[in-house]
Amino acid sequence: MSSSPIAVYVHVPFCPSKCGYCDFNSYAMTGNIHGRTVRAMVAELKSSPHAGRSAKTIFFGGGTPTFLAAEQITLLLKTVIEVHPPIEGAEITSEGNPGTVDWPKFAAMREAGFNRISLGAQSFQSDDLLRLGRVHEASDVARAVGAARSAGFENLNLDLMFALPGQNLRGWNANLDLALALKPDHLSLYCLTIEPNTRFYRHFLRGTLDQPGEDMQVAMYDNAVARMEEAGYPLYEISNFAQPGHQSQHNLCYWRGEEYLGYGPGAVGCVSEKGKRHRTTKMKHPERYCESIESGLNLICEEEWLDEDAVRLERIMLGIRLKEGLPTDKVTLDQTGIATCLKRNWITNENGRLRLTPAGRHFCSEVATHLA
Repeated sequence: MSSSPIAVYVHVPFCPSKCGYCDFNSYAMTGNIHGRTVRAMVAELKSSPHAGRSAKTIFFGGGTPTFLAAEQITLLLKTVIEVHPPIEGAEITSEGNPGTVDWPKFAAMREAGFNRISLGAQSFQSDDLLRLGRVHEASDVARAVGAARSAGFENLNLDLMFALPGQNLRGWNANLDLALALKPDHLSLYCLTIEPNTRFYRHFLRGTLDQPGEDMQVAMYDNAVARMEEAGYPLYEISNFAQPGHQSQHNLCYWRGEEYLGYGPGAVGCVSEKGKRHRTTKMKHPERYCESIESGLNLICEEEWLDEDAVRLERIMLGIRLKEGLPTDKVTLDQTGIATCLKRNWITNENGRLRLTPAGRHFCSEVATHLA
């Protein structure tokens, strides 16, 4: 078993409500289940077969980690640090909803060791937030950013979504204006995708989801890329933009095909074992997860062993998303596929790396299929 530093992911599955577009493993649950789940997660961490392996990054995602009480989220981080001592300068992130945070909570989190906050703003327009099912108001975003800065967070991301129902280019530009005015260090700009088993998917099937057309979605994305570059946030991954030195180190581990550990209900981990990559998913529902911990039962509900071809395919699919591209000497690539993508002006092949062109970013999945 490797002893090199590893990315550590902690999944907090609770949210104030379930958003219409969300297909993540999250539950609108309150009450004793929060404390019970935190205790179970602490127990899982302390019994980890990977205990002692240092953390190169730590990331609390969800769900909404900041929906937990301050003492609960700080207890979880304290336990992670005990089990996986972070390397010097490790990035330690928590996602948060602007409606579930305040200065005291941020101050407690900063003191516990968190050094990066990722706020799910999604939009600054009240109508958008209402349609999305978000629990925060537009004004909460600036308040949350101010509270995080006052608490000492010098690394802050904002998530925004585009191609929202009823959204036009003017509304999207207004969101970018307001986001940039808050001077975050990082921006994640995601196109709304319609996932099965969501409220939006049901509206989509009924033809009642007023989502912008494909040409408008392309215009929104290209406009955002240009504006981010101009504002000093160059693109480093298809949907992610950062000021120099503020790229998400945790997400880069995923995109570069590195190992990662997962703790908590529904958490996914992928580590090298027995010469292969072993991907596991923990029990997803908080109650089933807690019961498994409390009864000493197997926590894993899904697992797969990835052979070399599967690992290579994932490295291509994820790595081509990065501006740094794919190193041609470390990944076996389909030469005919390369020629096809070059002919279509979807990629460049320079200095031993394949990179998406601006046009190719709109065909990322198709490019990955050709290269594999």
